[in-house]
Amino acid sequence: MQISLNTPALLFPAISLLMVAYSNRFNVLGARIRALNAEYKTCADDVILDQIWILKKRVLLIRNMQACGVISLFTCVVCMTFLFAGYEIVGQALFGVSLFFMLCSLALSLREITLSVAALNCMLDAIQEDVKK
Repeated sequence: MQISLNTPALLFPAISLLMVAYSNRFNVLGARIRALNAEYKTCADDVILDQIWILKKRVLLIRNMQACGVISLFTCVVCMTFLFAGYEIVGQALFGVSLFFMLCSLALSLREITLSVAALNCMLDAIQEDVKK
């Protein structure tokens, strides 16, 4: 299989958009953690502790998502450098590595989304319990 410089260049917009989305998720998560911290100090509650536990896992996942995205972008740039220099086999291998890290980043993103839903369900369950009382 032959790839040109254009092939890895196609990943640049995708990786850039993913990194922006990941950064936005991280910023929102930071704000939510600060709000929960203030809320917990005024009213210690098991629901808040459960959410904080989930948020801690989500922060780690987002960090790993971003790391995989950066590695993917880095290997993509190195791939293009090798392709430009005429080392096609090395360039192809690095492109495969770049795709692998992109897949890792997306898989971690999916896991983070499921934890986000779990945190929301935790809050919704608490609201339903309050309504029943």
